[in-house]
Amino acid sequence: MTNRALNRRSLLNWLLLAPLVILNLFPFAVMFFTALKPGSEVVSNAGAWLPSHFAWQNFVDMWTTTRFGPALLNSVYVAVASSAGAIVVSIPAAYAMSRFKFRLKRPYADFLLVTQMLSPIVLVLGLFRLVVWLGLIDSINMLVMIYATFQIAFAVWMMHGYFNSIPVDLEESAWLEGASRLRSLVGIFLPLSLPAIAVTAIFTFINAWNEFALALTLLRKPDNYTLPIQVFSLVAGRYEVDWHYVMAATLLATLPIALLFAWLQRYLIGGMATGAVK
Repeated sequence: MTNRALNRRSLLNWLLLAPLVILNLFPFAVMFFTALKPGSEVVSNAGAWLPSHFAWQNFVDMWTTTRFGPALLNSVYVAVASSAGAIVVSIPAAYAMSRFKFRLKRPYADFLLVTQMLSPIVLVLGLFRLVVWLGLIDSINMLVMIYATFQIAFAVWMMHGYFNSIPVDLEESAWLEGASRLRSLVGIFLPLSLPAIAVTAIFTFINAWNEFALALTLLRKPDNYTLPIQVFSLVAGRYEVDWHYVMAATLLATLPIALLFAWLQRYLIGGMATGAVK
């Protein structure tokens, strides 16, 4: 295919994808321009895209008046800790499903698949009563444990398919050299599995970062709020809403994750496809 044909094909693809790109960028444009409007213009001049002047001070004021900083730290802690916990538990489970044969292997795999069909919102009432009975309501560490538990099944399924693509011969060669199963797992198997582990960790991190229903149910004190709850508190139950602060907080909460996902998308696709190619 000639360069002219490649350029023509690329241009056609961009033209076809342009509406989707605009559709995805539109909410960010609304948040950005609303966040930069002075408070008096958000309602009185709501139909105008551009403000009379760009109020960059809104981001500084929002950070200090809405407790955005503590909520950001809580979200980072919850997302990182729950993702790490899910990965640590899921690696041995996925390895066992890939390498061992046992009687209940198929029912166990089916059970993991069925759990993915249940939304966490279905279990909110039961979880709430359990957490209250344990006396751990409003505990951010309990929220981490619940997030990690919900993501274990997803993480096991993600890594199990990739683990199956790694030849057993590599481990058997290490065993013949005198290495134990644990040493071959740590020294040979896990380094080869890093793409799948990284992809799974990114997805579990994003799921924990965006979760709203469980955090709203289990957290009470503003000091323990995660970002979704903190942004929600700027709107819920208020007679007058400072929409410029709401949009500034929402933009800062969503834009870093969107940029991270866009930057890592090639690695995500490559990590998910490597197992199929092997």
